[in-house]
Amino acid sequence: MPSSTYPSRISTSWRELASKVLDGSPVTKPQALTILESPDEELMELVDAAFEIRKRYFGKTVQLYFLMNAKSGLCPEDCHYCSQSKISDAPIPKYNILSRDKLLEGAKLAAERQSKTYCIVISGRAPNEREMQAVEKIVPEIKQKYGLNICACLGLLNESQAQRLAAAGVDKVNHNLNTSQEYYKEICTTHTFEDRVETLKNVRKAGLQLCSGGIIGMGESRQDIVDMAFSLNELSVESIPLNFLHAIDGTPMQQKEYLSPRDCIRALAMFRFVNPSSELRIAGGRERHLRSLQPLGLMIANSIFVGDYLTTQGQAPSEDYQMIEDLGFEITGQSTLPTEESHCEHPNSCQVTMQNQKNSCCG
Repeated sequence: MPSSTYPSRISTSWRELASKVLDGSPVTKPQALTILESPDEELMELVDAAFEIRKRYFGKTVQLYFLMNAKSGLCPEDCHYCSQSKISDAPIPKYNILSRDKLLEGAKLAAERQSKTYCIVISGRAPNEREMQAVEKIVPEIKQKYGLNICACLGLLNESQAQRLAAAGVDKVNHNLNTSQEYYKEICTTHTFEDRVETLKNVRKAGLQLCSGGIIGMGESRQDIVDMAFSLNELSVESIPLNFLHAIDGTPMQQKEYLSPRDCIRALAMFRFVNPSSELRIAGGRERHLRSLQPLGLMIANSIFVGDYLTTQGQAPSEDYQMIEDLGFEITGQSTLPTEESHCEHPNSCQVTMQNQKNSCCG
């Protein structure tokens, strides 16, 4: 990971720093950078300190999110990390927004997976009118039938669109900053960091909660990672998904992976220190990069996706449930853990079949 311009080391006790955060003293950028640059020998002390912050705000709970790739590919943007962008040659499914029945099937599976939040995600720069209407119609039905929270990820939004989503019953909107303001031009040229911030401000004006995070491992410096964490703090983001780049063949960032599991743990810890009361979710790349250290990640973060990501597979939900149980944690809003899966464990992978054969997803 490229070096930063901050001092390389600040003498500190991680527990002491956590105590100051819990007493209301925010960390500084140099302190945040120190977390990212801390040696492996201090990793367990760092996790222990971050867990104290997690415990204050979230106890030993884990909130599950479920992703539905409601529209895949066909995107005019040039985000270099994304398999769905116009410059990607990745062999992914490409289809327009899914039908009502397929979105309901996804919601049913989300409820069965004990997810509290159903994430409806469409590719593209911004939603068109047909897509807005589809979301407006399906959200009340999903909430009435399954009692799920709804997070919509639809691209850039103006004030009117954000207000319409709020009126439809959407709970939060996801729109990731992805990296720092300084580094953004290195990962996308068809829109700006400022465009993304404007969308988040429009969402806030509509009274919706913000879900926004980023991707680590795209060639950014540690300073960029720190700056992104502070940008999210300044926006008072309630839910932060932290992705670790899964370098997909056919994208400009293919074969760009360089993160170690320990790098990922330090990044999660830094985000927890900077955003102590925000929900922190280990998102894409969790299984690929944290590997056997996933349980340590959940000592810091308090949320994960259960099942697949947008165009890549996650691990079997049964493995997530077992990890949560082994940690002595509880799924938010659930009294017991599921013991068996009655449906396909990789619903987004089934969408090729759904689109081409018009069969129902996952059985």
